[in-house]
Amino acid sequence: MMTRYAKMRKIKLYILTVPIMTPKLSSYWLYFVTSTSYKLAQNLVNSMAIEVVAQPNDLREKLGIQLYSYEEALNMAFAKIEQNQVASSWKDSMVSGRFKLNLNKYKQVPSYGCLKDAQELKTDDPDAALERIWSIGGKNGYYYATFLWKIRGYVDKLMGGVGLRRGRTNVNTIYAGDSLDFWRVLVADKKEKRLLLFAEMRVPGEAWLEFEIDDDNIIHQTATFRPRGIWGRLYWYSMLPFHYFIFAGMIRRIAKG
Repeated sequence: MMTRYAKMRKIKLYILTVPIMTPKLSSYWLYFVTSTSYKLAQNLVNSMAIEVVAQPNDLREKLGIQLYSYEEALNMAFAKIEQNQVASSWKDSMVSGRFKLNLNKYKQVPSYGCLKDAQELKTDDPDAALERIWSIGGKNGYYYATFLWKIRGYVDKLMGGVGLRRGRTNVNTIYAGDSLDFWRVLVADKKEKRLLLFAEMRVPGEAWLEFEIDDDNIIHQTATFRPRGIWGRLYWYSMLPFHYFIFAGMIRRIAKG
């Protein structure tokens, strides 16, 4: 399957044999070189030790099932991805994130005991700005200093977090509950022109990123962080120099294009 996939995607595939490789090491390797979660990687590796024996049956005739070859199935899958027809994915599941609890309690962004970076900027084209907000992350990046976001994603992955590997399911469509890089979408109300993201990266606290366009066409971009102890505060203040120009540059690109 790997060689056939590589051939279809025109990828050079190299298979190397190593003297020592345990299921745990294999799971970590799969986790770091692909976009899968560690839990899924672990289950995939462990499943390779199970022998599967298929028996002939007549389910195809009884149920009227149309069978597809491996290559046909791949072409159909990538066609759906290119046409933004993928409704959901394994990466949108709560298992792929940091928090396994109900995230509804995080929809109300706290005010007390929090550190904030609030930016405001008027836009001449609120519709275009809203589309840019709805398309943030994934392959589109964060419009300004995306390479720093990527570095943060790599660091998060090394720490056992989700990193930027999840991307986004669709290019410009987003719904509450979706994963978006190392964020979880809590609110995505295009009518109210509001997008609220909650961080699933590994940080000493809890973090939110919110975008909203008001009736005066002013974009409100607010990063909120609720630190956990002294380490949380040290983390926030150590990031301040980066926040200063990253968030300012991002809202400027969202407003002006």
